[in-house]
Amino acid sequence: MRYISTRGGAPAASFADMLLGALAPGGGLYLPETWPRPDAAAIAGFTDTSYAEAAFAILRHFAADLSNEALLSQDIRAACAAFDRPEVAPLVELEHGLYLLELFHGPTLAFKDIALQLLARLMARELERRGALARILVATSGDTGSAAIAAFGGLPRFEVFVLHPKGRVSEVQRRQMTTAPHANVHNIAIEGTFDDAQALVKALFADREYTEAMRLTAVNSINFVRIAAQSVYYFTSTARVGRPAMFIVPTGNFGDVFAGEAAQRMGLPIGGLMLATNANDILVRALDDGIYSVREARATLSPSMDIQIASNFERALFEASGRDAVWLSGAMETFARERRLVIPFPVLEALRARYRAESISDAETGETIADAHRRYGRFIDPHTAVALAAARRAGGGTPRIVLATAHSAKFPETVARATGVVPPLPPRLRQSYVERERLSFLPNDARHLRAFIETRSAPP
Repeated sequence: MRYISTRGGAPAASFADMLLGALAPGGGLYLPETWPRPDAAAIAGFTDTSYAEAAFAILRHFAADLSNEALLSQDIRAACAAFDRPEVAPLVELEHGLYLLELFHGPTLAFKDIALQLLARLMARELERRGALARILVATSGDTGSAAIAAFGGLPRFEVFVLHPKGRVSEVQRRQMTTAPHANVHNIAIEGTFDDAQALVKALFADREYTEAMRLTAVNSINFVRIAAQSVYYFTSTARVGRPAMFIVPTGNFGDVFAGEAAQRMGLPIGGLMLATNANDILVRALDDGIYSVREARATLSPSMDIQIASNFERALFEASGRDAVWLSGAMETFARERRLVIPFPVLEALRARYRAESISDAETGETIADAHRRYGRFIDPHTAVALAAARRAGGGTPRIVLATAHSAKFPETVARATGVVPPLPPRLRQSYVERERLSFLPNDARHLRAFIETRSAPP
């Protein structure tokens, strides 16, 4: 299996090089040269296998150039052991035909743990084999940062730099990051929005000479291993339902919903993919109007989705264009320059054939949190509420699986305002309320970020 860039102009990469490189030369995103097609009988058998066995059956195709599949299996099992539930991603039926796929039973109580617990083990093994070090640069809208810290904090061969938008993550999300005790973790609050933080990360990665000299790598969902790992729970949940289902996905950076497209392209029958957003509705507008255009990011009750530029949408555009890297490279240059892209009609039609989209207001988000507590006796976080509200618009017929991407206790104020009850604090979160916070503040400027990284990095 080799990996190509969405923008072309770069040699195909091995799994190991893609794993550590994350972003392709020229700024493109890696995708497999061809999508693997796991055996249909194996997929059907996921009803009787453990999550780790299902993950190995899928991921072995992407990592086919690794010399030892037994080590891959070992890393997958170790990653799954970090979760509180043996199913890793349990499926709960709320009512007939409506399910919650609980993705928050990992170390930081958010879906990012599912991929990052594995990614850390794979990267650590490859760095040890090479005798190399890596500096991880992470932009987060809330959950990726804490999941990266939980996965990589304290590991040798890594320095971890986490950027979050100052004042635009929940207190719990911030404390999960800033109370980490690891000497190799550096938390940075950036003036601006998540899009600003993400733009800083991309600016540093765009300088290949600097990236290679500093040995920078990324664990955001621009790293394709994240997408591959997240595709697994589409397979396992479909197996449990027993027939194709519509997946409703809270969407910010488009990675989690694109993992559904990846599963489809691997042969999984899916009844539809619906992306659910808050007032930051760039993706809804793109699918409705055919114009992908940036507006100012708005602060909402679901802060992890307060994003205007969805990095992984580039992967969907690449596939929808028939993998036309020449067109996409020019389109991304236009978008970077003008903050606006008119999507050609054939590409738009291909996107619409695969995706639906709904935008949910803060008012409806709060009402849905209250309704879920009243109707099902369950606390849900605001991101899950956005998806559940969108699922109700989808109607019945096809089974609907709502991706529950974070634990409600990560957003206690929002949940308490909606339900009148403060959600119980899980043991995993209690420590973050008593430990001292450690973080630095930087302006939205790449030069300041470079200087920060250089002064806090051990020699390579």
